[in-house]
Amino acid sequence: MSTHDHDPDHDPEDPLSRERAHLSESRAALRAMREDVENLDIKDVTANWVNAAVLQRQIDDRIKALADLSHTPLFFGRLDYLHAPGAELAEGAEGERFYIGRRHVHDAEGDPMVIDWRAPVSQPFYRASKKDPQDIGLRRRFGYTGGDLTAYEDEHLTDPAEAATTSKLLQAEIERPRVGPMRDIVATIQPEQDEIVRSGLGGSVCVQGGPGTGKTAVGLHRVAYLLYAHRERLARTGTLVIGPNASFLHYIEQVLPALGELEVKQATVDDLVAHVEVKGADDAPAAIVKGDARMAEVLRRAVRSHVTIPTEPLVVVRGSRRWRVPAYELEEIVRELQERDIRYGAARDALPQRIAHTVLVRMEQAGEAPDDRVQDAVARNTAVKAAVKAIWPPVDPAKLVLRLLSDPDFLAEHAEDVLTPDEQKTILWAKPARSVKSAKWSAADAVLIDEANDLVARTHSLGHVVIDEAQDLSPMQYRAVGRRCSTGSATVLGDLAQGTTPWATASWDEALRHLGKADAVVEELTAGFRVPREVIAYASRLLPSISPGLAPVESVRETPGSLDVRLSTDLDADVIAACRESLEHEGSIGLIAADARIPALAEALMAAGLPFLAPGEETTTESRLTLVPASLAKGLEYDYVVLDEPAAVVDGEPDERTGLRRLYVALTRAVSGLTVLHAAKLPDQLT
Repeated sequence: MSTHDHDPDHDPEDPLSRERAHLSESRAALRAMREDVENLDIKDVTANWVNAAVLQRQIDDRIKALADLSHTPLFFGRLDYLHAPGAELAEGAEGERFYIGRRHVHDAEGDPMVIDWRAPVSQPFYRASKKDPQDIGLRRRFGYTGGDLTAYEDEHLTDPAEAATTSKLLQAEIERPRVGPMRDIVATIQPEQDEIVRSGLGGSVCVQGGPGTGKTAVGLHRVAYLLYAHRERLARTGTLVIGPNASFLHYIEQVLPALGELEVKQATVDDLVAHVEVKGADDAPAAIVKGDARMAEVLRRAVRSHVTIPTEPLVVVRGSRRWRVPAYELEEIVRELQERDIRYGAARDALPQRIAHTVLVRMEQAGEAPDDRVQDAVARNTAVKAAVKAIWPPVDPAKLVLRLLSDPDFLAEHAEDVLTPDEQKTILWAKPARSVKSAKWSAADAVLIDEANDLVARTHSLGHVVIDEAQDLSPMQYRAVGRRCSTGSATVLGDLAQGTTPWATASWDEALRHLGKADAVVEELTAGFRVPREVIAYASRLLPSISPGLAPVESVRETPGSLDVRLSTDLDADVIAACRESLEHEGSIGLIAADARIPALAEALMAAGLPFLAPGEETTTESRLTLVPASLAKGLEYDYVVLDEPAAVVDGEPDERTGLRRLYVALTRAVSGLTVLHAAKLPDQLT
């Protein structure tokens, strides 16, 4: 492999000049593509203002998708095929050259200047090797400084004399300082990551990946790939990315637009189940019981308890005739609807039609010839409506959950043999709320209401859902997410060792069962590209205590001096000094501390004249330092991290295992260097 850097006295015909010329031509072609869309005249092609508005929105989206981002390389690689893809491998057949980039660009004749990284012809860029060249003679990677092409690196995959080596440009791209939101990894996708990215839409995939293995990026690139390969279907059914909190979603929100995908919605689980305003919080024991999958059975029983088996006949008066439906026939109709196990609301809607059908049979037996309009009129008859209300009354999901949490007898009736008496006491409100509006609902209560909602009326399903940091969801939250992709597929991303909720999942098999995707394929990413080897090895000392049996991440990056553990006698002052040291380096800095320490550190930073940001906020020229509560650190990354008082991070959680997991997360946020400062004794696992 050979690397060629920028030479100021370069020959105009040297390869770097030719590649720069292709970049200029590609940018001009992209500009022309954009101008073609901007100049479209839709006045004569739309029948009405609604069609015009829809078409204009599509045009605006296309213009946005064709934006040329000046600091984002238009292409990052080149493939020289030995033969034209798809052609017979005949002796002397011409090969073809393709430039690989974030989006497709073509010239005025429609010939490709840049090929989308998701196209089948691009796949060997990620998968070809000396062992399996996949008909590639040359793979070229490009190095950029800002938006300028400054270097290239060649691998001759079919040349036996050239040894396989690690790409310096690839390494430099992985280690490039992180400023601003998360960026795409499209230039650095590894073969094992590419397999997950390109797996089909039909199946669900679960990716277990330790810190720095790129699982979040893999999940987002999988969405981008699926939208490319199945655009029509997913445009119809929709896609959704679910993250743990708003800071995390803000951090990742630019990745898909940078890949030309503007239509993917993002949400937290709390956003999905926002049927009521969350104003309260549960203690850990109550949240664990409310999040247990057994609550689904309690709710199912409570919803169905509203049905009353009829004991009186029904008489329908039409004109001068009276039609009688005996109680036993009504009972048969109700029992049959119950046995069909359809949604409560759907069965309630079907009941008046079933009763009306029975009346119509009577009419036909009496020699009348009623039609569908008569059946609808009977279904709307006052007596039928009154009977339906008595037999199958409407159920308000929020009122139902309010009653379960407020009324010990109602809860005991429906939780019998499901929850123990102690568990029932744990979730009952000490002071029952008077109404749905005045109740101090917790996040776990909102999930229960969502479950009850689905028992009454089916939740709309999307085509594909990505769930990141999934290890932190409760079984009931998994069910809530699973409802959103019951007819679609899911990509589940997480790390069991980073589970920091008391109800964190113990195994992916269990999580996938609750999600309704028990047949999902579980893939494990163990090669780390982000966290330096010294840092990940230090953090991995915690693994036997927090997640026994989980393989530690093997970092591909050796960065001597990247870990510094210091005993402090004046913690605040030493933390400020460490932040100043880190700011001497290029890139982003994260000061991570136990939540309880944040106010004191914020004061110390202000007193020291060091401006700082909140998690998820973009770095600026004025401030590259972010003050991060340990509870919000998950999923974020910084070039340099200063970690304040590990013992306080552990003590800030309800139990030691959760505390050590929170510490594991905090220790693994650094890309280039980690400084750990402690005045108290370090946890035993780290000594």
